[in-house]
Amino acid sequence: MIRFRVVTPGPIAVRRGTMIEYRLRLHDMPIRWLTRIESWQPGRCFEDVQLRGPYRLWHHTHTLAPHDAGTSMRDVVRYSLPLGALGRLAHAAVVRRDVEHIFDFRRAAVAARFRTG
Repeated sequence: MIRFRVVTPGPIAVRRGTMIEYRLRLHDMPIRWLTRIESWQPGRCFEDVQLRGPYRLWHHTHTLAPHDAGTSMRDVVRYSLPLGALGRLAHAAVVRRDVEHIFDFRRAAVAARFRTG
């Protein structure tokens, strides 16, 4: 189970340069995460990058597009871990699955937030 929360006081004004701080727990380990929005095209896409957190590189592109039922959201993430060969081993053993769980959690949270009917 992932315990994830945004700690930046809301409402958050999403725009280029906005910094957002998160706290989460993975495998009972607390993680602090700070990202900055690098680009913002309202209604189309935005990109965030990690400034502080568990990854050596984290670049996340969110793309929005019209869809029959409303709007679809697509995520593309480029990331890498520190520690060279040890990081690659951790990725294969645990991290890849953790990233998938983060996005499963996010997908469910977005669906619950915007569910209609």
